[in-house]
Amino acid sequence: MIMEKQGEETMEREQRRRTKSTVTLTDVAREAGVSLATASKALNGRSQVKAETRERVLEAARALSFTPNPFAQALNSTRTGTIGMLTADLDNRFVLPVLLGAEDAFGAGSTSVLLCDARGDSIREQHHIRTLIAKRVDGIVILGRTTNPRRSISAGIPVPVVYAYAPSEDPADPSFTPDNVMAGTLAADHLVERGRRRIALVNGEPSYAAARDRARGVNDGLAAHGLSLLGGDVLYGQWTESWGRQCTETLLDAHPEIDAIIAASDQIARGVLDQLRERGRSAPHDVAVIGFDNWELLSAASRPPLTSIDMNLEDLGRAAARELFSAIGGEAARPGLHRLPVRLVPRESTASA
Repeated sequence: MIMEKQGEETMEREQRRRTKSTVTLTDVAREAGVSLATASKALNGRSQVKAETRERVLEAARALSFTPNPFAQALNSTRTGTIGMLTADLDNRFVLPVLLGAEDAFGAGSTSVLLCDARGDSIREQHHIRTLIAKRVDGIVILGRTTNPRRSISAGIPVPVVYAYAPSEDPADPSFTPDNVMAGTLAADHLVERGRRRIALVNGEPSYAAARDRARGVNDGLAAHGLSLLGGDVLYGQWTESWGRQCTETLLDAHPEIDAIIAASDQIARGVLDQLRERGRSAPHDVAVIGFDNWELLSAASRPPLTSIDMNLEDLGRAAARELFSAIGGEAARPGLHRLPVRLVPRESTASA
């Protein structure tokens, strides 16, 4: 009886010792009755292990609360669980939400993200690409600062590459960008539905693809209702409040009957609203105003709060991340430009006439 009790105490001490110490792969192999190599293959999902043997190893690992060493796993796997994200301008306010959306999707799969900022420098960009490849990332997301197409870096890269916001010039690359043509059409449709008919467009710089695409969408949307822009022209200029004020002054002088202004950015729209107040015109009762980008720092704080087109940039980042995950998993890439839908966020600046 005494010997039996001593044996039980010895076993309890041994169990406590093993619980407190780190359980190794050797312990798992011994528990499952297999070799160390077989245990490693079973835990890493290798196909050379029989199903019943794999289950025995997994059961042993669960019983011992075995936690694999991530560094050892990386050495035994063709994947490292690491993604590279390369941006041209980390301070750009359009890049950050795309980055957050992508990182959110990556984080859901317990994937590590290495973020590099090229700061618009092509030499720095090449350096970062070499560094990411040297660190054996599983794939790379390239984030642009504008929606203008950019040169492809995919040639010679041994891992999948996906482009977000700024599409690749190479149609063989998968690229994701907001649908700015759709954005322009949504703005035009919304104003017409609110009873507006004499509508002008105060645009940004024509060198930006976003400005050209939004103008096309606005014109297409108005044409579908049998309308055209007031004065017949798109007013191209700067992405600034001062440009919005200047154009509004000109429009009110030339077309006092104007009842709506589409501003190609929220910043331009703020200038439009300021100048309308200066001239004693009420928004939205006299002139409705709509902007783009839904930058809440401006749109929600405007007087009145500004209706704006949201580019759904976090959704765009998530879509790019999912595409990269699929490519890493061996699925065929979806080449070409993928324009993702945008949405209207209505506020007081476009109330019905």
